[in-house]
Amino acid sequence: MHEIIKLSNGVRIICERMPYVRSAAVGIFVNVGSRDESPAESGSAHYIEHMLFKRTSKHSAAELAYEMDAIGGQINAYTTRESTCFYARVLDTHLHTAIDLLSEMFFDCAFDEQETESERGVILEEIGMYEDTPDDACYEKLMSGCYKGALGRPVLGKPATLAKMTGASLREYKEKQYTASNIIISLCGNYDDSHIERIKARFSVMEKVKSGKHRKAEYKNHVTVRRKKTEQNQFCIVFPSNSASSEERFAMNLLTTILGGGVSSRLFQNIREKHGLCYSIYSFQSCFADTGLLSVATAVCKDTEMKTLGLIGDELRRFVNEGVSEEELKRAREQAKSALVMSLESTNSRMLKMGNSMLVLDKCLTTDELIERYDAVTREDILTLAQNRFDFPLLSLSALGKTESAEEYIKALRL
Repeated sequence: MHEIIKLSNGVRIICERMPYVRSAAVGIFVNVGSRDESPAESGSAHYIEHMLFKRTSKHSAAELAYEMDAIGGQINAYTTRESTCFYARVLDTHLHTAIDLLSEMFFDCAFDEQETESERGVILEEIGMYEDTPDDACYEKLMSGCYKGALGRPVLGKPATLAKMTGASLREYKEKQYTASNIIISLCGNYDDSHIERIKARFSVMEKVKSGKHRKAEYKNHVTVRRKKTEQNQFCIVFPSNSASSEERFAMNLLTTILGGGVSSRLFQNIREKHGLCYSIYSFQSCFADTGLLSVATAVCKDTEMKTLGLIGDELRRFVNEGVSEEELKRAREQAKSALVMSLESTNSRMLKMGNSMLVLDKCLTTDELIERYDAVTREDILTLAQNRFDFPLLSLSALGKTESAEEYIKALRL
């Protein structure tokens, strides 16, 4: 059973003891991501994520890496549109060291100007890598069209904004945004009270400052085509959907699974298995604090793209008109519950789940509570949700490759 501790300055600690394992995972979650940036700051949160692995007053970047490798630990970080996370997983005997190293990185980053310059090159290469990944490029183009403003801008930033950033400007942004009330520490595994006290000591020194809210976002449907030399044409079709905290998220997870969540899903069985039109087709959700997207993505050759889009449109209409069968619901429910329970056997996955849950909900549902939510979903719930979410006039589409006109693709969907 997890425990939530709130420090007087607003820092929250969520922890769950697992004395039967020999590892522990700890993460620092910051309720700040790319949607909290102004246009000139675009890419700052991700840049800071990189910089925290660089020099401190005690260690160089290489020494930090050597310290973690010396204890056989794993240390990593990620930045999303709404949060940033720094985390480590180690043997329980090395948890004190992991807490110290993460805290040192978090509080004592030097933001050295020479290292800031060299890391800029790394991030520009990362942008190039994503640009060479068609499904990522297709999705990013769609996000920028559906959400004008901060939420639609890329997490990595753009070369023009990154070029103006310095170690000093990144330090200033971190000090402004990384406030106590924006910080959550998640700890899971085999730990004792001394580890909790160590975390309290490190983070209780932060000044109590009221945090701001994420910049507002409003969905607008958008259709975009982008010509690019690729072997296949990439498509992403989206509808506005629920936020990350909505009670609809359980039914939506099951709907997404039935539509395109696995090899037994409707899209996979019809478009890949029956017609042989693609290698991969799937549906997924992107949920944020106040909005969300329900997406279908695939890549097909130029000759069969119109037929594929027509069949996707048929499946969407079928969902709206007929809903799902009891067998489909049962299968999706078991998939969701199995994925949930099996993922929680890892201390790292459990730590990440708790931290993200605190970011979104300021609480963490137990495994039994989550299973109860899935068991409560009915066929009628999914039908109603499909009829509300598959609002065809609000459909957005992004196509990338040797593309035709936007009008041709919308027509092919037969919606």
